[in-house]
Amino acid sequence: MLITVIAPIAWGSTYVVTRHLLPPDAPLWGGVLRALPAGLLVLLIARRLPHGAWWWRSIVLGVLNVGGFFVLVYIAGQRLPSSLAATVMSTSAVSIMLFAWLLMRQRPRLAAVAGAAVGLLGVGVLLGFDPGGVDGWGVAASLGAMVSSSIGFVLTARWGSDVPALPMASWQLLAGSLVLLPVALLVEGAPPAPSPSSTTGFAYVAIVGTAVAYVAWFTGLRRLPAETVGVVGLLNPVTGVVLGVAIAGEAFGVVQAVGVALVLAGVAAGAVAPRRAGVGRRAVARRGAVGTRGAHERRGVHARAGRTAVARRSAAVEAWPTRPEARGTASAVPGGGVGTFRASAL
Repeated sequence: MLITVIAPIAWGSTYVVTRHLLPPDAPLWGGVLRALPAGLLVLLIARRLPHGAWWWRSIVLGVLNVGGFFVLVYIAGQRLPSSLAATVMSTSAVSIMLFAWLLMRQRPRLAAVAGAAVGLLGVGVLLGFDPGGVDGWGVAASLGAMVSSSIGFVLTARWGSDVPALPMASWQLLAGSLVLLPVALLVEGAPPAPSPSSTTGFAYVAIVGTAVAYVAWFTGLRRLPAETVGVVGLLNPVTGVVLGVAIAGEAFGVVQAVGVALVLAGVAAGAVAPRRAGVGRRAVARRGAVGTRGAHERRGVHARAGRTAVARRSAAVEAWPTRPEARGTASAVPGGGVGTFRASAL
């Protein structure tokens, strides 16, 4: 759990970096320059290439978790205040819960559904009461990034239980950046000219916001339930709001506080049900195991008693008297056969 929290904190900080340090008109190159260096760095550490089905799985997950996601997050970070962009992305806990139900048959509890409704209400408060108006394209990009990453994270949890976090992160980062590279060349032309601010920004989002964050996140996906990982993502909007207000001087009043509080309360409410359900299932499993052992022990006792009874009957048959005057005699038949049993006269 402690390793996993690194990821949403790092991602929450990238909104401020993207908005204030990176060029505003290069979202495709922004995705490439964020993912490609990070993927190469992690691959040098992991030293493991995909094999078998993981070649095409890496492409699918790379497009969902890296290629499309990074571009859409870049657009959202440029068009929306950091606090709003991070808060909208926090509803990914709801999206992960939904896709975990559809793709992994992890059916959500009523408390999780109710918490999701409260969280969405909080996002509605933030979007509907912004005095400066909300950029529709920025909101659409943020929601698209949320859906793309949610599907990708659930598929990663479904497919990647036997793959370590380092190779998993490197394969997806490289696959997503290599798919995105020709699109960036065709649409945006040459990469943006470097400057001190953009170089610092790209270095931060590539190393901290991508390489370190994705290794930590995939480690959590392999060890924690999908709902729990989604709730850990609540640290994303908290980080975005704190940094947006403290560093960028973004407005934060009563309405914003109510919206953020609803989002945090709603998604946190959905974290309680899976934990209790897991305890209940473990208790039922323990009772079932005890009952099964008891049944096996009872069957063993009955089987031993049956074998003892059979042995006693066999011994009694062997000890049966064969004297003619007591029961009868067996007459010899020519040819070595055994004649019929003749009862002696009493």
